[in-house]
Amino acid sequence: MLKIGDKKLINAWAFYDWANSVYSLVISTAVFPIYYSSMTESFQNMDKKVTFLGTQWDPTTLYDYTMAFSFLIVALLSPILSGIADYKGNKLGFLKGFCLLGSISVMSLFFFDGESTLWVAIVFTILASIGFWGSIVFYNAYLPEVAHPEDQDRVSAKGFINGYIGSILLLILCLVFVEMHETFGMEKGFATRLTFVLVGIWWLGFAQITYRKLPNHKKENKSEDKVLWKGISELKLVLKELKHQPSLKTFLVSFFLFSIGVQTIILMAGIFGSLELGLETTNLIGAILLVQFVAIAGASIFSRVSKKFGNITALKTTIIIWALVCLICFFLDKDQANVEYYFYGLGGLIGLVLGAIQSLARSTYSKLLPETDDHATYFSFYDVTEKIAIVIGMLTFGILNSVTGSMQASVLFLAIFFVASFVALSFLKETKYVK
Repeated sequence: MLKIGDKKLINAWAFYDWANSVYSLVISTAVFPIYYSSMTESFQNMDKKVTFLGTQWDPTTLYDYTMAFSFLIVALLSPILSGIADYKGNKLGFLKGFCLLGSISVMSLFFFDGESTLWVAIVFTILASIGFWGSIVFYNAYLPEVAHPEDQDRVSAKGFINGYIGSILLLILCLVFVEMHETFGMEKGFATRLTFVLVGIWWLGFAQITYRKLPNHKKENKSEDKVLWKGISELKLVLKELKHQPSLKTFLVSFFLFSIGVQTIILMAGIFGSLELGLETTNLIGAILLVQFVAIAGASIFSRVSKKFGNITALKTTIIIWALVCLICFFLDKDQANVEYYFYGLGGLIGLVLGAIQSLARSTYSKLLPETDDHATYFSFYDVTEKIAIVIGMLTFGILNSVTGSMQASVLFLAIFFVASFVALSFLKETKYVK
């Protein structure tokens, strides 16, 4: 068994980011949201609504609520499952199970090709999201078992960098299929749907490399009949311990607030560019690719900033830039000359802090954990906090869009959460590893 800090163990753990990040980029951010927007536009009624479950919906609002529902399910499930995983010592089993659910669900999106199959888009978008985020709960929980506290900023950044590189490669391959569909003897819609199958295969296939190296500390003496109760008991125990961890609680408050903004912007970027700014698919994908390339450098740069100035200063800097992103989005307009270039510039700014804030948040939380074997249970709080934040963010975005008819107003409102997050982070006290 590989020991904590072993280079092979670290590489294997970080490689799961290479495997799963194609879901984040191709399905959550780039190809699928744009495909969904285009497809639903083709069968909207005169009021620009689509019918789902016998009710008329604005397509963007329906997508918002679909994603919010999936995150709510993860938020409800992960505390219990992670408690069970710590009690039984089978984090790897849960990681594999959620990965399988997510990858198969992504491949099933292939069958969404019109109004009659809108239910496929909704159902499997929910299941794919549950699979992805559910697996992340257990993947993140391995970080304290993979790297020593002083190395966790670097290792966390390594994972995100792997993810950006892998997802960029597959997105480029997907673009080849979509843009050169005639060369391959395919219709554009079929070629686009084929990319969803490629994502699922990539995710599930490369995850096998991670599985072979991660430790699997099964606790054979644990009884099966009360495992659910024991999982809940583990959760209650950590809840009590959190009362005596003021730094951890303060960080979770800040993390909750900035996650509302960060994750909502990531999930809605493609649809915002398509519907609000009227950009062509090529421009949208180009901007999203730019985000990924810059994010590689951003994660590395802010890892060094954190090492020199501390996690708190590095995180505050990223939060300020995210608030600036919201302000810029508000002033963008489809009638502006060369609006696509402004969108590219915005993409570069987002890329600078996207990987940075995610990487720093994960490693900062890991450093604040007390001495414990219940890593999965503690990280479930981290992930539940993020999921509830996304639910609130997506619902807020959807409601404001429905009421105002403008996604720009929705994005500007997100800036409030970044400001509040900055204030909360200012109350975080320095520790041995977090300064």
